[in-house]
Amino acid sequence: MYLITVFGNLLIILAVSSDFHLHTPMYFFLSNLSFADICFTSTIIPKMLWNIQTHSKVITFEGCIIQMYFFLLFGGLDVFLLTMMAYDRYMAICHPLHYMVIMKPRLCGLLVLSSFIMSFLYALMQSLMVVQLSFCTKQVIPHFFCEANLMIKLACSDTFICDMVVYFVSVVLGGGSLGAILYSYSKIIACINGISSAQGKYKAFSTCASHLSIVSLFSCSVLGVYLTSADTHSSHSSVIASVMYSVVTPMLNPFMYSLRNKDIKKALKIFGKETNKELIVLGLKNCH
Repeated sequence: MYLITVFGNLLIILAVSSDFHLHTPMYFFLSNLSFADICFTSTIIPKMLWNIQTHSKVITFEGCIIQMYFFLLFGGLDVFLLTMMAYDRYMAICHPLHYMVIMKPRLCGLLVLSSFIMSFLYALMQSLMVVQLSFCTKQVIPHFFCEANLMIKLACSDTFICDMVVYFVSVVLGGGSLGAILYSYSKIIACINGISSAQGKYKAFSTCASHLSIVSLFSCSVLGVYLTSADTHSSHSSVIASVMYSVVTPMLNPFMYSLRNKDIKKALKIFGKETNKELIVLGLKNCH
């Protein structure tokens, strides 16, 4: 699953960068999402595979903080990029005449840069909050990676202020992103209902069906983790939900965006042909 995630998302990045027809805001955000997904899973899965191979589940405190920081960084980046993609679909469907005027490359670059900055600050704040807590010498984390909420629960010192700050920021950023996505799609659905032809409705909805599927799967699994984290007897359910948004969703992204997308399929075919040509030319040169 990890190899499929890495190579699948890498193919999306290469296809978008190699085909100038895909140099549009929609695919610009998609390539950044693929990059974030590769990094997101790479903060968790290699360590988990190492633990399985060595039959050791030990991780140092420094390693745990580093893993937690990068997990929050790229997880937050995923959330913000999905929000930007919802805004992009809203502009494309509800304001098609102004789309290319508003969604300029400079604005898209600023949106992605702001997503990186917000994710960086969010991850840094949560990590610094955990570092300031005191822990006992030996702790067992009931998870397959260092999750921030569980780390706070295992602290030996008072965590009230830490809990309040972490939950407040998470609700503001996560709730704000989810609210923006829901608002965008409420406007999109209203615009699609206003289209008279059935073919036009299908075409408009098909452009955002993949994104809506990923958002639904990602949001439901993340909400499942945080809603069940309050219950001490639901650690198994929390782990399953974590696997869904940290492993399964990044793996499904390339399939969701390529199987139903003619432009991506075409770009992948062109990229494959160019790669074969390079291999043939290289082989001929080696013969000489």
